[in-house]
Amino acid sequence: MRIIMRSYRFSVIMALFFCSFLILSGCSEREKVTSLKQLDGKEFAIPTGTVADQLVLSTLPNAKFKYFNSVMDAALAVKAGKADAAAYDEPILKNIAAKNSGLVVLKDMITVDNYGFAVRLTDQNLKKTIDTVVSELKNEGTTDQMLKRWFPKTGNPAAMPEVSSTGSKGVLRLGTSSVTEPFSFVDGSGKIVGYDIELARYIAKKLDRKLEIVNMDFGGMIPALISGKVDMIAACITITDERSKQVLFSDPYYVGGIAALVRE
Repeated sequence: MRIIMRSYRFSVIMALFFCSFLILSGCSEREKVTSLKQLDGKEFAIPTGTVADQLVLSTLPNAKFKYFNSVMDAALAVKAGKADAAAYDEPILKNIAAKNSGLVVLKDMITVDNYGFAVRLTDQNLKKTIDTVVSELKNEGTTDQMLKRWFPKTGNPAAMPEVSSTGSKGVLRLGTSSVTEPFSFVDGSGKIVGYDIELARYIAKKLDRKLEIVNMDFGGMIPALISGKVDMIAACITITDERSKQVLFSDPYYVGGIAALVRE
């Protein structure tokens, strides 16, 4: 009888332990997300210092937020089940998903935005040149090659091709922030490369000027442009009405916006 009772107590203890384990494990389990509407009321991982949370609320008013030091930290939090989704610029999230299995960017966008180069309000001629280069690259098929190079479905972006210019007419200074892969980032050799950098080289070639890259914090780019420290700026910059009061934007060269990254 004692043996039976001991066996019974052991079974009860193990059953309670197993149930507790399932309850605790269940706390970290999250719903499989396949559409944006599922995320209203769910937890978003957001890079600190961005306005991504405000943009999410404009579409999903019941969303909740956790904040992380970088977009990569936010993405890894999603992969670890610490958040339901990460919100940030769509092309940057696609770049992260391409290099980290188990993550995917939802097709439904939180916001749709245009990205452009910016010059000083008085520099109409440079804006026209940028617009001309963007149009020519698109018409000749170079833009498609650039998109394949910098936005692969899996793996890292390919190496940037050589775009030579004699630079006989001086220097063209580009202000950028090399933390916006695949638009502007530092590659394995320590060089600043990316979609925006390649496009800037075509612009410099059109003007027969030598491209000089000035790396800086993202928030310092517009002040640097206005003060004349650089001639143009680019680093996945969203064209907005507020920014257009301070700088002159080129025609859009990429349509993106704020997207949601979730576990596949």
